Amino acid sequence: MSTIRITKKFNFETGHALYGYDGKCKNVHGHSYKLYVTVSGKPIKDTSNVKLGMVIDFGDLKKIVNEEIVDVFDHATVFNKNTPHVELAKELMDRGHDVLLVDYQPTSEMMIIDFAKKIKERLPKNIKLHSLKLQETSTSFAEWFASEN
Repeated sequence: MSTIRITKKFNFETGHALYGYDGKCKNVHGHSYKLYVTVSGKPIKDTSNVKLGMVIDFGDLKKIVNEEIVDVFDHATVFNKNTPHVELAKELMDRGHDVLLVDYQPTSEMMIIDFAKKIKERLPKNIKLHSLKLQETSTSFAEWFASEN
C-alpha cells in the first residue's frame, strides 16, 4: 500500500512581542496565523474499520491540533518568560487576558518547533508528522520538515 500525505489547515489569532528585537516587532502586535499540518501514513485497509481508506481521520487530526495549538494560542498573547515582558504579562493576566509565557523568543521559527514537538507526541504510532507551515503574514512563513530534524 502506498504512503500518502494529507494536510489540514488551521487558523488562529495570536499576539506577541519580540524582546530585544531592533524593529517594529519589539512592540506588542498580532497576526492571523495559518498553520498547515501535513502527516503521512498508509491508508487503513481493514474492511471492518469504519475509517477504511483513511490515513487518519481529518477530525482526529483536527482534535489533536486544536487541543495542543489552536485552543491554546488563539486570542492569546505570547511572551518569552525569560524577559522583562513578564511584568507586562502579569499585568495583562491580572486584567483577565490570556497570556502564554514560553521559554523561547516567540518568533514563527521557534513557535513551529514547539508545535512540531506537541503534535508529534499526540499522533498515533503509525502516523508520522511530515511537515508544518506556519504563515504569519500574507508574504511570510516558517516551515518545519521531519526529514531535516
